[in-house]
Amino acid sequence: MPANLTPDYLKAEKWFRSAGSDEERILALEEMMRTIPRHKGTEHMQSDLKKRMSKLKAAQAAGKKSGATHVDIFHVPRSGAGQVVLIGAPNCGKSSIVGALTKAKVNITEYPFATDKPVPGIMHFEDVPIELVDTPPVTADYAAPGQVQTCRGCDLIGIVIDLSADVLEQMDIVLKYLDSHRLLMEQAVEQSDSGDNALGKKAFVICTKCDVAEEGTIDTLRELTDRPFEFVPISVTTGQGLNEFAATAYRLLDIVRIYAKKPGADVDRKDPFTLPRGSTVADLARLVHRELADKLKSARAWAAEGIHDGQNVPRDHVLSDKEVIELHFS
Repeated sequence: MPANLTPDYLKAEKWFRSAGSDEERILALEEMMRTIPRHKGTEHMQSDLKKRMSKLKAAQAAGKKSGATHVDIFHVPRSGAGQVVLIGAPNCGKSSIVGALTKAKVNITEYPFATDKPVPGIMHFEDVPIELVDTPPVTADYAAPGQVQTCRGCDLIGIVIDLSADVLEQMDIVLKYLDSHRLLMEQAVEQSDSGDNALGKKAFVICTKCDVAEEGTIDTLRELTDRPFEFVPISVTTGQGLNEFAATAYRLLDIVRIYAKKPGADVDRKDPFTLPRGSTVADLARLVHRELADKLKSARAWAAEGIHDGQNVPRDHVLSDKEVIELHFS
């Protein structure tokens, strides 16, 4: 009896074959098991999928029990208000961006593959720290096996395109890589990995070397890219667009910064708290002091939308960017 496999199953099978880790293989197998047609012709396949799943989970459990101290160089802990992973073809300018905007020690060369592992650094948008991560380049034939995990753990993906080279070829290479691992938000199945990271990420396009690009190159790239990306032209050489790049990253992270004010004291504007947009006063209280959050008695707000400065606000008051909040605990 023919299996009559669906397009969704075939996509999940392709994802399984390109997976870079057992964790990703398990996620792909779950999707294959979810989308496989249920009839007599697929009974053997369904049984085989279950066996593969059992083996992978058993191997994963055995690794945890052994207590092995393997260091994953592709795991980059989040730092700052959000993490932006840069991905692109060889010599597209990823390292130059991180070198220009952070204090990270990146290896900037004129030859490809100088970056062989993720390199994080902190840039600032105004008073907000944002982590940038340089990554090894991807090509049509190769990507570092663990690199997908770097992307899985980030908040935002920055696709870096060199405007002085073949922009369509670069975009095709990067999108095929991201698509094959279901790293883009519009492709994501409704799952998260073991670290509770959503599989699909927001992405935008950083167009480097805009100072030497032929006129209309970005317009052509935008028109021929069938994705709703934002495009940010920059030049590390002249500094053009670097501020816009930081501002775009901050906006796409979709967070707000909040300044805490102790009762009777001045506002502390040196180190704002950052929370996801839509967070409330109660969320801020938990971030400031988890143990005292339940004892939140009242709060006052300044520079808030729709209220007077110093006005009392409820626990469910939704915070806005650059708002000043004074918390009172019982």
